[in-house]
Amino acid sequence: QVQLVESGGGLVRAGGSLRLSCAASGRTYVMGWFRQDPGREREFIGAITWSRGNTAYADSVKGRFTISRDNAENTVYLQMNNLKPEDTAVYYCAADSTPRGNLYVPVKSIYGYNHWGQGTQVTVSS
Repeated sequence: QVQLVESGGGLVRAGGSLRLSCAASGRTYVMGWFRQDPGREREFIGAITWSRGNTAYADSVKGRFTISRDNAENTVYLQMNNLKPEDTAVYYCAADSTPRGNLYVPVKSIYGYNHWGQGTQVTVSS
């Protein structure tokens, strides 16, 4: 069972930056970030493949958020710049430990992941 430990959330003013980290305890093939507001569905933010480091982003964060990974540390990062109040949510890290499909294509669906972090709150004040 792969465990995911997130860190880095907090309170920031609009226009500011935060970096989230997600450390995995075992082998993964793709890792992603999602966010969720109360009463809303979990929303895809971005993902990165372990092979080649291919990335994908939601349109709402393109150009502001960047995903990177450190394979040696089994850790994925989400650098969030120019944050907006509408970015406020609980952010979840996700991982898939099963080699399936095309390992070079980042997964955007929540159903493509079989491990989830506990979530970290990000609050952006106006």
